[in-house]
Amino acid sequence: MTGATVDGTCTPQFRAVRELFSRNIESGEELGASLCVMQGEEVVVDLWGGTADAASSRSWDRDTVANTYSLTKTMTSLAALVLIDRELLDPDAAVADYWPEFAAAGKGRGDNGRVTAGTVLVRHVLGHTSGLAGWSQPVRIEDVYDTSSAAALLAAQEPWWPPGDGSGYHAISFGTLVGELVQRITGKTLGSFFATEIAEPLGADYWIGAPSELLDAPKRIATMVAPPSSGFDLTSLPVDNFTRRTLTNPAFSPELTTSPDFLAAELGGVNGQGHARSVARIQSILTNSGTMDGHRFVKSTTIDRIFERQSDGIDRVLGVPVRFGLGWALPSESMPGVPLGKVCWWTGFGGSVVSADLHRGITVAYVMNRMAPELVGAARPNAYLDAVYSAV
Repeated sequence: MTGATVDGTCTPQFRAVRELFSRNIESGEELGASLCVMQGEEVVVDLWGGTADAASSRSWDRDTVANTYSLTKTMTSLAALVLIDRELLDPDAAVADYWPEFAAAGKGRGDNGRVTAGTVLVRHVLGHTSGLAGWSQPVRIEDVYDTSSAAALLAAQEPWWPPGDGSGYHAISFGTLVGELVQRITGKTLGSFFATEIAEPLGADYWIGAPSELLDAPKRIATMVAPPSSGFDLTSLPVDNFTRRTLTNPAFSPELTTSPDFLAAELGGVNGQGHARSVARIQSILTNSGTMDGHRFVKSTTIDRIFERQSDGIDRVLGVPVRFGLGWALPSESMPGVPLGKVCWWTGFGGSVVSADLHRGITVAYVMNRMAPELVGAARPNAYLDAVYSAV
């Protein structure tokens, strides 16, 4: 037993959720973590505890934030959804309509402005079916910090498969592609647009590109603990394998996630910083028909577009079955804790997760620093989801 404590609040209905969270913290199954459940606009579970940094034994406090890896994509997708709602971005338009250079290598419209089999549409990007799951030429994560240059490389290359023909998870390129669309349309970077239009109106501690006040307070930032090695070397796969091409180019260590340069970058696929309360608060926009705290972010009819299925099958990169809607995943066997129904979700490497259940009006968010090895379907987030739904 670690002796670590759990703090926060929990309504009696969700007592079993707190008991599970406490057991995981006290046993060391978790190092440090936060867990939040909202019903409508009411916070019914808001828990945190454990250790934010193993080396110093610094505690995980109410306002501790951590890198949420690919959960960041739900925030990037929400930024895109706001633009769709304002009729500034059309999922069925060609990406090159907003980003002319993207038409290279046959990805734009054909003769007479017609959409062709090679045209990459906005919905292909949001649904991970564009064929641009990664970079064809070698890049380092530091290269991707320069979002404009990284986007230009993607704009110039050919898709790895016909656009719209099934998914191949855009692990890092998702944020680069959507971020460039946001900047082309609004003149603001993704991080700036997300902050001013979504996070700040809600007073939510979540950033895509950490501001100076967070960089100047490193004790607020949790240190990620790398998962145990699977023993499998991705570079042993054939050089043209989609998993290898996507997940090793670029690759980066969890140790990098507390470096100032990484924190300050605006990587809409992998480096959002927040805690469960901020994640749940923001994604509850979806479960509250587009309105939170009196702020109207999107119309309910726009939210419905999330559930337009873009792909359904074994993902070329992840190797597991995933059903992608427009910007979020939909219920599938890869994440058994997410129930069937009008639910959208996504997860981050190591286990962070958010699930927005529009049918039941529930949003669940979990952020941690002890990482599980799975990219999708880790045990702990599924157990928390099971506990929440058992209580409901």
